[in-house]
Amino acid sequence: MDAPPAGPGSPPAGGLPRRVHVGYALGSLATGAFGTVPGLLLLPYLTDTLGVAAGLAALLVLLPKAWDVLVNPVAGRISDRTRSRWGPRRPWLLGAGLALAVLFAAIFAAPFGVGPAAGAYVAVAFLATATAFAFFQVPYVAMPAELTDDAAERTRLMGWRVAVLALAILISGAVAPVVVTAGGEGVAGHRWMGVFVAVLIGLGALGVFLGTRSAATGTVTATEPTLRAQLAVVAADRPFRALLLCFVVQSAGVATILAGVSYFAAQILRDPTTGPTVLFACFVGPALLVMPLWTRLGARLGKKTALVAASLLLAAGAAALLAAPVLPAVAVYAVVALLGVGYAGQQVFALALLPDCVAASTARTGRRQAGVFTGLWTAGETFGLALGPGIYGLVLALSGYVSSATGTAAAQSDTARLGVLLGFTAVPALLIAPATLLLRPHPYLPPPSPGLVDHGVVAGTKAAKIHGKATTSP
Repeated sequence: MDAPPAGPGSPPAGGLPRRVHVGYALGSLATGAFGTVPGLLLLPYLTDTLGVAAGLAALLVLLPKAWDVLVNPVAGRISDRTRSRWGPRRPWLLGAGLALAVLFAAIFAAPFGVGPAAGAYVAVAFLATATAFAFFQVPYVAMPAELTDDAAERTRLMGWRVAVLALAILISGAVAPVVVTAGGEGVAGHRWMGVFVAVLIGLGALGVFLGTRSAATGTVTATEPTLRAQLAVVAADRPFRALLLCFVVQSAGVATILAGVSYFAAQILRDPTTGPTVLFACFVGPALLVMPLWTRLGARLGKKTALVAASLLLAAGAAALLAAPVLPAVAVYAVVALLGVGYAGQQVFALALLPDCVAASTARTGRRQAGVFTGLWTAGETFGLALGPGIYGLVLALSGYVSSATGTAAAQSDTARLGVLLGFTAVPALLIAPATLLLRPHPYLPPPSPGLVDHGVVAGTKAAKIHGKATTSP
């Protein structure tokens, strides 16, 4: 079926102003901070500050985000049907974004001190925060497919977004542990950290709301009458299913690395004070430097091949860190930087392929259901990011990791230290590399229809090329 004709609210065919690129990307301050800090600090906060057992802490981290698997598709359907003078997405960016900021600070408020009651409070607060995040993230991720119909322009949007995302992850992930230390460690330090990250989230929400005010919002066309029918349409999209499942598994692998940073620094590098910040900077920093190189490689190889290459590099770096106990610290940091190079490519190409899938579905069906697609995508991503700390916590529990309520990690056995190492290295490698096999059975998108040309694959491509890997809707 042909796509519906463009109307007054239809997205432009490309050439978005730079202020829209930047404005849209600012939303990644919120998604990057929330996607990073809980995965980095929440599990150690529960085990080493609140005294929650590692197995129970893993469950408390996993369940609230698993809730998003149910909430995100609902958030997508609601935003698809929203009608306002700000368009279908922007009201949610403002309201849910500000709610997300306040609730994030509440996670680390610790009104019940330490112990079981404190753990239960964190679970409830994290559940509420995850719900607010769903209503921010789903409309945010849905926007590119409605801002422009040009595949190369969508990838330029993703390039800006991933660059700001990397900056947000670097700032939140590297500075948050410093704030905890400067705030006095323990409960007090985590309270200050919660406020710091809340401010970062609030700035991101306001930035994307104001920065996209001049952009066309697109026409949200007819959708299936029920959520069940919408999910059935999306579930039948084989390229989307393959891409989603790969990304979920890889997100779990990345989240396992993030969850292990503090433990790895303390138990393997023996540097609990500065180690987490340096490790995190080495992991995320390269993303800001290598993005132009990845976009050129993507233009040459195509998005699918580039995604596989980046994923294998990420997995190889994680596996190489098995040798960390016998390597000097500078060599460990160099290998972590290699992980960061792979992580940058894995993120940008997966995110660039998503709006291509949405646009292809719109072209086939004549129905713009970006919210449902991205609802499932963000549900899967959120579940993967929650599953990572859960997996790491389970590895710690099985290896006999000892929790502490003092704000400082307890002395650990050799077996527990081995669990710390394997959870940070072998486990993510075994998740990330095999997941690329999920991409083999299907092309990402159908071959371009007559007259439909993908004008470049990544930012910076000048010549119009038909790659057979992506298409644009008219």
